[in-house]
Amino acid sequence: MLTCLLLAALALPGAAAAQDCFADYKAKQDNPLKLHYGVARISGQCSKGAAQQQLAPRLQSQGWTLLNVVSVFGPEGLDKRKPNAGAYYLRF
Repeated sequence: MLTCLLLAALALPGAAAAQDCFADYKAKQDNPLKLHYGVARISGQCSKGAAQQQLAPRLQSQGWTLLNVVSVFGPEGLDKRKPNAGAYYLRF
């Protein structure tokens, strides 16, 4: 029993890391027209659909409209996207 608990405890940090999910997206504001590309953390299922459901209200609350989710990815994709996202890197 103790061995099972120990193995479960050791697996938890790895499982949490595997759950890290991010999405890159494009959004806009009107009057005047503004566009931005950003990267955001997504919780739960790592899919474009889940990202769209989470990002649309986050962006809308700040006056932005989600245009599309470009892709979803793990932490390994963050570094290459950070320069392009600029101020919108993990902002929403």
